[in-house]
Amino acid sequence: MVHIFYNQRGSGKTKALIDLANEKAHNAKGDLVYIDADNRSLLHLDRKIRLIDTNDYKLKNYENFYGFLCGILSEDYDIDTVFVDGLSNIVKENLEDAAPLFFDMESLAQRNNIEFYINISSDNQEMPEFIRKYGA
Repeated sequence: MVHIFYNQRGSGKTKALIDLANEKAHNAKGDLVYIDADNRSLLHLDRKIRLIDTNDYKLKNYENFYGFLCGILSEDYDIDTVFVDGLSNIVKENLEDAAPLFFDMESLAQRNNIEFYINISSDNQEMPEFIRKYGA
Protein backbone atom coordinates (compact mmCIF):
# COMPACT_ATOMS: atom_id res chain seq x y z
CA MET A 1 0.00 0.00 0.00
CA VAL A 2 1.14 3.56 -0.74
CA HIS A 3 0.65 6.30 1.88
CA ILE A 4 1.35 9.95 1.07
CA PHE A 5 1.96 12.73 3.58
CA TYR A 6 1.37 15.95 1.64
CA ASN A 7 1.81 19.30 3.34
CA GLN A 8 3.82 22.52 3.33
CA ARG A 9 7.53 22.64 4.06
CA GLY A 10 8.17 23.00 7.77
CA SER A 11 4.93 21.32 8.82
CA GLY A 12 6.65 18.43 10.63
CA LYS A 13 6.38 15.73 7.94
CA THR A 14 9.97 14.53 8.37
CA LYS A 15 9.71 14.24 12.14
CA ALA A 16 6.42 12.35 11.79
CA LEU A 17 7.95 10.02 9.18
CA ILE A 18 11.00 9.34 11.36
CA ASP A 19 8.75 8.66 14.37
CA LEU A 20 6.62 6.29 12.29
CA ALA A 21 9.70 4.49 10.97
CA ASN A 22 11.12 4.06 14.48
CA GLU A 23 7.77 2.81 15.77
CA LYS A 24 7.51 0.27 12.94
CA ALA A 25 11.10 -0.86 13.58
CA HIS A 26 10.12 -2.14 17.02
CA ASN A 27 7.47 -4.50 15.60
CA ALA A 28 8.77 -5.16 12.09
CA LYS A 29 8.91 -8.70 10.82
CA GLY A 30 10.84 -7.60 7.72
CA ASP A 31 13.45 -5.01 6.84
CA LEU A 32 12.81 -1.27 6.71
CA VAL A 33 14.41 1.22 4.33
CA TYR A 34 14.45 5.01 4.71
CA ILE A 35 15.27 6.93 1.52
CA ASP A 36 16.30 10.57 1.78
CA ALA A 37 18.15 13.20 -0.27
CA ASP A 38 20.81 13.41 2.45
CA ASN A 39 21.89 11.57 5.59
CA ARG A 40 20.75 14.09 8.23
CA SER A 41 18.16 11.60 9.54
CA LEU A 42 20.80 8.97 10.34
CA LEU A 43 21.12 9.86 14.02
CA HIS A 44 17.35 9.93 14.52
CA LEU A 45 16.57 6.54 12.98
CA ASP A 46 16.55 3.22 14.80
CA ARG A 47 19.66 1.23 13.90
CA LYS A 48 17.46 -1.50 12.40
CA ILE A 49 16.42 0.88 9.60
CA ARG A 50 18.62 1.08 6.52
CA LEU A 51 19.14 4.71 5.43
CA ILE A 52 19.83 5.32 1.75
CA ASP A 53 21.14 8.78 0.77
CA THR A 54 20.16 9.39 -2.87
CA ASN A 55 22.75 12.13 -3.50
CA ASP A 56 25.20 9.64 -5.01
CA TYR A 57 22.71 8.14 -7.45
CA LYS A 58 21.82 11.14 -9.67
CA LEU A 59 18.10 10.35 -9.97
CA LYS A 60 16.95 12.63 -12.79
CA ASN A 61 13.29 11.70 -13.16
CA TYR A 62 10.48 9.59 -11.75
CA GLU A 63 11.33 6.70 -14.06
CA ASN A 64 14.87 6.61 -12.63
CA PHE A 65 13.41 6.68 -9.13
CA TYR A 66 11.12 3.73 -9.86
CA GLY A 67 14.10 1.75 -11.19
CA PHE A 68 16.02 2.71 -8.07
CA LEU A 69 13.18 1.34 -5.89
CA CYS A 70 13.05 -1.88 -7.89
CA GLY A 71 16.81 -2.29 -7.47
CA ILE A 72 16.54 -1.87 -3.70
CA LEU A 73 13.69 -4.38 -3.48
CA SER A 74 15.41 -6.92 -5.74
CA GLU A 75 18.51 -6.80 -3.54
CA ASP A 76 16.62 -7.63 -0.33
CA TYR A 77 13.49 -9.78 -0.48
CA ASP A 78 12.81 -9.19 3.23
CA ILE A 79 11.91 -5.50 2.87
CA ASP A 80 8.35 -4.85 3.98
CA THR A 81 8.34 -1.05 4.47
CA VAL A 82 9.97 1.77 2.52
CA PHE A 83 9.94 5.38 3.72
CA VAL A 84 10.70 8.19 1.25
CA ASP A 85 11.42 11.54 2.84
CA GLY A 86 10.98 14.48 0.50
CA LEU A 87 10.26 13.01 -2.93
CA SER A 88 10.48 16.51 -4.40
CA ASN A 89 14.00 16.85 -2.97
CA ILE A 90 15.08 13.55 -4.51
CA VAL A 91 13.53 14.01 -7.97
CA LYS A 92 13.44 17.57 -9.29
CA GLU A 93 10.57 17.06 -11.74
CA ASN A 94 7.09 18.53 -11.72
CA LEU A 95 4.84 16.55 -9.37
CA GLU A 96 2.11 16.48 -12.03
CA ASP A 97 4.39 14.14 -14.02
CA ALA A 98 4.56 11.63 -11.15
CA ALA A 99 1.23 9.85 -11.77
CA PRO A 100 2.83 6.84 -13.52
CA LEU A 101 5.29 6.49 -10.61
CA PHE A 102 2.50 6.21 -8.06
CA PHE A 103 0.50 3.75 -10.13
CA ASP A 104 3.65 1.61 -10.61
CA MET A 105 4.47 1.83 -6.90
CA GLU A 106 0.94 0.76 -6.01
CA SER A 107 1.32 -2.30 -8.24
CA LEU A 108 4.78 -3.01 -6.81
CA ALA A 109 3.41 -2.75 -3.27
CA GLN A 110 0.57 -5.18 -4.00
CA ARG A 111 2.78 -7.73 -5.77
CA ASN A 112 5.44 -7.72 -3.06
CA ASN A 113 3.35 -7.01 0.06
CA ILE A 114 5.28 -3.80 0.76
CA GLU A 115 4.15 -0.53 2.31
CA PHE A 116 5.45 2.80 1.02
CA TYR A 117 5.26 5.98 3.14
CA ILE A 118 6.16 9.10 1.18
CA ASN A 119 6.55 12.74 2.23
CA ILE A 120 5.82 15.37 -0.39
CA SER A 121 6.18 19.10 0.26
CA SER A 122 3.39 21.10 -1.30
CA ASP A 123 4.72 24.68 -1.37
CA ASN A 124 1.11 25.86 -1.10
CA GLN A 125 -0.02 23.81 -4.11
CA GLU A 126 -3.23 21.86 -4.04
CA MET A 127 -2.77 18.11 -3.89
CA PRO A 128 -2.90 16.62 -7.41
CA GLU A 129 -5.96 14.45 -8.00
CA PHE A 130 -4.00 11.23 -8.60
CA ILE A 131 -2.40 11.53 -5.13
CA ARG A 132 -5.65 11.99 -3.20
CA LYS A 133 -6.38 8.28 -2.95
CA TYR A 134 -2.98 7.72 -1.27
CA GLY A 135 -3.40 10.49 1.32
CA ALA A 136 -2.46 9.39 4.82
